[in-house]
Amino acid sequence: MKKIAAITMVRNDHFYLRKWTEYYGRELGEENLYILVDGLDDPLPDWCPKAHVIPCERVQGQVAAADKGRIRLISAKARELFDRYDLVIGTDADEILAVDPALGLSLAQYLSGLDIRTSVSGLGVDVGQRLGEEGDITTDAPFLSQRHYARLCTRYTKASVMARPLEWGSGFHRIKGHNFHIAKDLYLFHFGYFDQARIRARFSDQDRLAAGWQRHLEKRSETIRLCSTLPVRDWDRSVRFARRVQTWCRPPYAWNKPAMFELKLIVRIPDRFSSVI
Repeated sequence: MKKIAAITMVRNDHFYLRKWTEYYGRELGEENLYILVDGLDDPLPDWCPKAHVIPCERVQGQVAAADKGRIRLISAKARELFDRYDLVIGTDADEILAVDPALGLSLAQYLSGLDIRTSVSGLGVDVGQRLGEEGDITTDAPFLSQRHYARLCTRYTKASVMARPLEWGSGFHRIKGHNFHIAKDLYLFHFGYFDQARIRARFSDQDRLAAGWQRHLEKRSETIRLCSTLPVRDWDRSVRFARRVQTWCRPPYAWNKPAMFELKLIVRIPDRFSSVI
């Protein structure tokens, strides 16, 4: 079995960090988690005593500039981790890399069976909320027992798993200077915009608004609108199609990112995922 670490960076986001530490701690061992805290003024998590929590000076700047600063810190820490790890998983705190439960494999077992030369990506699944059918999210049950609809989205087909010391691009969207490889039966579930009430709460977060997040938050709320209004497609057929298209198509501005012609594929997440996250 390969030795695998997971790394993230957070600020004022303990709702998602709790889920992140719970999931990756179960899959990899809490002692293999590395949490960079963006700002010495941000409270440190006290629910993951075995994880490596690393306070950092606040990364200054508006959204794009701050993203670049954060990913430089994360990539530098990941390079250090390769002294004792075979693979390093990097995600935002609201992203969970999961294997299809139909395989009956843990995340560590699945990744250990892959021949990864540089990186591997899960197919991006942007989880939404179907208004009128799904209520506000609670912490009393797994996320995917409360949310059943998502958009298959290139934005979250990220180069999440690094196999040697390289450098991520902003937001883990690519490995600089290298192609990406989408693994079969591996998915990156994004939960950042899966609850209308939480999006509204983020609009009132003065820290985010001061950093230029308002337009970003408004744009991302589109996922809920699409999941609530567009026809729902079959999961198996849609993920096969999306994986093929994203593997072979590239946007003209970035050869090492996936493209999918702006298609809006809304799917129902199979019930077999309901207890995974």
